[in-house]
Amino acid sequence: MLAWVYEAAKACPQLNDVLIATDSAEVAELCERSGWAFQMTSPKLASGTDRVHAVSQLVHADIYVNIQGDEPLLKPQHLTALLSPFGRPHVEVSTLKVLCTAENIGNPNAVKVVTAMDGRALYFSRATIPYDRDQTNPQYWKHIGLYGYRKAALKRFPTLPASTLEQTERLEQLRFLENGISLYVEPTEYDTVGVDTEDDLLRVDAILRS
Repeated sequence: MLAWVYEAAKACPQLNDVLIATDSAEVAELCERSGWAFQMTSPKLASGTDRVHAVSQLVHADIYVNIQGDEPLLKPQHLTALLSPFGRPHVEVSTLKVLCTAENIGNPNAVKVVTAMDGRALYFSRATIPYDRDQTNPQYWKHIGLYGYRKAALKRFPTLPASTLEQTERLEQLRFLENGISLYVEPTEYDTVGVDTEDDLLRVDAILRS
């Protein structure tokens, strides 16, 4: 699974380098065998953003991209879209959204996002947002958990206390919003399946084999 993610990231021409951040000796051994660049990080880090921040202390870049290792349907096009908002100098953090399928609208494991006209995230939730009070059938968007950060925004993240909304929804991106740091959400036509369960693994295996 990690190989699928790593190779897709390496195929994105906008990335200068790809590095696997891990606290797992097993993953580090796999990286050594496969010739993949990696960096060991503390097992005490609470989130993926904290792990990317730890790497940023050792590796210089203007923009860092957080790619989850459990997203084997990642495509280079996801990363090109993710980096697109940084053409605007005021953008500090970016992420992605895809049209939400009917079965995911009420699924709390599929995080929904609502954005302003300019792509700025208004809120992320495991609940069904927006709430369709009058049965107008609005368009729902599923959040894809890839992030791009300018270095200054990434540096701020671990200095901010875990926010009430973050702890309530168990969504780390809400810490940015609750502390006044905007996230800009770029649409993509390519959905992903994060592998969190054995059923997810079987589903992704069938997709990749087909």
